[in-house]
Amino acid sequence: MPKTYQNIETKLIHAGEPEERIRGSVSLPVFQSSTFEYGGQSSYHDLKYIRLNNTPNHIALHKKLAALENAEAALVTASGMGAISTTLLSLLSPGDHLLVQNCLYGGTHDFITKDLTKLGIFYDFIDGSDPESWEPKLRAETKVIYVESMTNPLLQVADLIAVVEFATAHHLISMTDNTFPSPVNFRAPEQGFDLSLHSCTKYLNGHSDIVAGAVIGRGELIQQITHKLNHLGASLDPHACFLLHRGMKTLAVRVRYQNESALAISKFLEHHPAVEKINYLGLESHPDHERARELFDGFSGMLSFELKGDVEVADRFIQNTTLSISAPSLGGVETLITRPATTSHSGMSQEDRQALGISDRLIRLSVGLEATEDLIEDFDQALTP
Repeated sequence: MPKTYQNIETKLIHAGEPEERIRGSVSLPVFQSSTFEYGGQSSYHDLKYIRLNNTPNHIALHKKLAALENAEAALVTASGMGAISTTLLSLLSPGDHLLVQNCLYGGTHDFITKDLTKLGIFYDFIDGSDPESWEPKLRAETKVIYVESMTNPLLQVADLIAVVEFATAHHLISMTDNTFPSPVNFRAPEQGFDLSLHSCTKYLNGHSDIVAGAVIGRGELIQQITHKLNHLGASLDPHACFLLHRGMKTLAVRVRYQNESALAISKFLEHHPAVEKINYLGLESHPDHERARELFDGFSGMLSFELKGDVEVADRFIQNTTLSISAPSLGGVETLITRPATTSHSGMSQEDRQALGISDRLIRLSVGLEATEDLIEDFDQALTP
């Protein structure tokens, strides 16, 4: 009988591991084999084959990820966008409709607004904090409601409990991109979400050396998505599985430190005279602070802010930092800094970004594992005229 574990720290180490260590190996070996001996399987999806995401490396990850969010099942994919696109393509058909939060990661926004529409799948944007406005946008063809647990890059929090209640009342599938909080801070299936999606490239792996994605949630939905993924081919290589599996084991200690560090940095920036506005859910000044405090176990290592002045001021600040690396992505051990208008949201038009409040001078910061004091000192000198 599989062992069960109560706390996430223990699940990260032990959940999903082989019941008997393979040849006594403490670390799960890499099964870098594209195919496996036929074992009499009657279903195509049960064949042991690397593209079907069912090598021993995949299976261990699936069990561990499901355990982290107390869900029935999980699936890893070749990227976060692979998880998002495959999931939506599995659940929506031509003529279907979805409700989607108006502030999203740029890649998700573009996929929904540009790619799904070409397939005859329609959408309406919703204000995640205004549940009263959702029902008028419902159609008979509406199948899915999609939000982000913490929005990228403005760190907004939708009324997530209302999302689940609305989905249940109207027989919709509820989905959230849970990348920013990570399972340490928020476990969406515990709150009733049908599916929780992750870019494992970020916090789950945590070391900026792979690209991967995950879908976690209800077993029948994960099976449906798995079958679609088997045909689309967005499978994760076993060596990337190994690196993700290894990186996840330190997730709890990494994220909790990043929570604390980001809060201290946010407090410093909030009171700096050069800073015009800051978005961090751990600050009492954030409009969604109380909701986040009730829902989350921590506020993540993500924040964004605007300096007084123009885009050149923002660029000069980024160039003047010595510890932060100017690069896209997030959630790694290194502190990364970027302007979303030039990276994560560059595919959106300037008009669309501005309508959402994503200015060209907005700076997004992913706090790493450097000493908090060193980061604050570096930001202070970079802000000094």
